Amino acid sequence: MKQFPDSPHAPAETRGWPPISVVMPVLNEERHLREAVDQVLAQSYPGEIEVVLAVGPSQDRTQEVADAIAAADRRVTVVPNPTGRTPNALNAAIAAARNGIIARVDGHAMLPPDYLRVAVETLAETGADNVGGIMAAEGITPFEQAVACAMTSKIGVGAAAFHVGGTAGPADTVYLGVFRRSALDRVGGYDEHFQRAQDWEMNHRIRQSGGLVWFQPRMRVSYRPRPNVKALAKQYFHYGRWRRVVARTHEGTINLRYLAPPAAVLAMLLGLVVSPFFPLALIVPGGYAVAIVAGSALTSGGLSGAAKLRLPIVYATMHCSWGWGFLTSPKKLARPPG
Repeated sequence: MKQFPDSPHAPAETRGWPPISVVMPVLNEERHLREAVDQVLAQSYPGEIEVVLAVGPSQDRTQEVADAIAAADRRVTVVPNPTGRTPNALNAAIAAARNGIIARVDGHAMLPPDYLRVAVETLAETGADNVGGIMAAEGITPFEQAVACAMTSKIGVGAAAFHVGGTAGPADTVYLGVFRRSALDRVGGYDEHFQRAQDWEMNHRIRQSGGLVWFQPRMRVSYRPRPNVKALAKQYFHYGRWRRVVARTHEGTINLRYLAPPAAVLAMLLGLVVSPFFPLALIVPGGYAVAIVAGSALTSGGLSGAAKLRLPIVYATMHCSWGWGFLTSPKKLARPPG
């Protein structure tokens, strides 16, 4: 491995492995926070690790749990995030972090033991500013299993490597991310205007500044999908809404993959509206329904019968919610100039 600069105060066995600051935006994570922090601190990483928890105004005992973890382990620091918003939390945690490598981890993430080691090796070998891997959706209930299948399928989420996998290489964006602090400083950190899509937006600025974002499939992080239709629809509606804000802010960042869901929603709505006058117009929504059922049959291998029955509903919810969010994204959400 190409070496990072050594700290003169580092123990001999850790030299060549830079200290890492793991920053975690935390809100309503009482159930999962302690396990998530324990997994970070138990990483098979030879260098030093610190954890900075940016805790928002939670409705459960998250603050108490975070404070107890910090009191028991000097490697953990807690900082406030009064807004409760993710980009604000990340910036607050980064400001409090001490090290030159910054790893973003969610408060309920389940990291593989070698996650940080692989990240630092990849940063050193590629010269990238940010490396990240696969958002490996894993469900427990039949509905969650159907969502996990859809989130790892090109029918559900397109061809983004961090969803469906692929070979290592340059990418537009990656899941979570392990950054060189110099890159974050260069672009000014996370843009706190973006309530969603802040990762994609910042990775775009890193690439625009001449930096490299690298996809590393060995960095595989387990992700728990939304548990019901309502929660899934809300998630994808906001994804679509804020992706359009990114498109308005950064011209040229939209492509046909992103336009497919809103185009499909418009076509289906138009077909339903004119169908009383032109019954053949029902071919559009009907054709979509047939395509979704057929696509579900092709991609449902390994799912239980109950999960297979839910898969067409999941696909339709993801597509239509994302598309409707994109179409109805208000111009007032545009980033203020300056």
